[in-house]
Amino acid sequence: MEHAWTPCIGRSHGIHAEPTTFGLKLALMYDEFGRALKRLEAVREAVAVGKLSGAVGTSAHLGPEVEAEVCEKLGLRPAPIATQVVQRDLHAEFMSVLALTGASIERWAVEFRHLQRTEVLESEEPFTKGQKGSSAMPHKRNPITWERLTGLARVLRGNLVAALENVALWHERDISHSSVERIIFPDSCTLLDYMFGLLTRMMDGLNVYPENMRRNLGLSLGMWNSQTVLLALIRKGLSREAAYELVQRNAMQTWAVKHAGRDDADFLVQLATDPEVTRHFAPGELEALCSVDFHLKQVAARFRAVGLEAPARPT
Repeated sequence: MEHAWTPCIGRSHGIHAEPTTFGLKLALMYDEFGRALKRLEAVREAVAVGKLSGAVGTSAHLGPEVEAEVCEKLGLRPAPIATQVVQRDLHAEFMSVLALTGASIERWAVEFRHLQRTEVLESEEPFTKGQKGSSAMPHKRNPITWERLTGLARVLRGNLVAALENVALWHERDISHSSVERIIFPDSCTLLDYMFGLLTRMMDGLNVYPENMRRNLGLSLGMWNSQTVLLALIRKGLSREAAYELVQRNAMQTWAVKHAGRDDADFLVQLATDPEVTRHFAPGELEALCSVDFHLKQVAARFRAVGLEAPARPT
């Protein structure tokens, strides 16, 4: 909510794309972990299955009523049919949700690691007094916790592979799964809990640098308006191919001015000097299109789509 209207550049393939807001990034995170919570709650129910139907699942020695009573006392559903064990696809489903939740944590760890890079520095993980950033270089503040979360997500995925290997047992049972499960179940559950603790600490203390976001917005010289101009030209009757060539030509010329070491490189200025562009626009029309405001006009609607109400935009 605090950063609902804090503009920053969006990136695709790691390259500047179009403006978004830092708050929208976090709303996306909120939505993703909402799904993770639902999956965790659902899989806890899905895996709560027990059986007491004998050595090969025939209930020859104890009737189903005994199984039902025992399972009820344990808070489990009786498996409708089983062998000597509950089928391990259920356990693999449970492990897959843990691994997928870890993958979501990693997805955001990678995001914030990039945003902490020296040449980006739009956000930074908490750095406590007396903390060392590098054993060799005292000036550094490394994203070590985000990196730790990235690595731990790999452990969860590795444990999922072991759970998938446990699905295929010989006939009514072997014990190839047993030794594996004694490791992967407690380790994965406690590991994910630990990862959530780290994630919460990171987000509670996250340093955010709006000024750097504004600075980075300027690095692509307003060329994040290229699609806006492209679509405007198409609406005015140009074919997509012709409009694309026209906009791309001006974008490449803007880069050329920048790479020549000049300080006056600006996409809007370049467009305004091209008569093939300006003849399609009324005075002031291009300027109105090429603005951050154009890109943020639906921010509040995107917040509402995930059940959040963005604060009023500061004037």
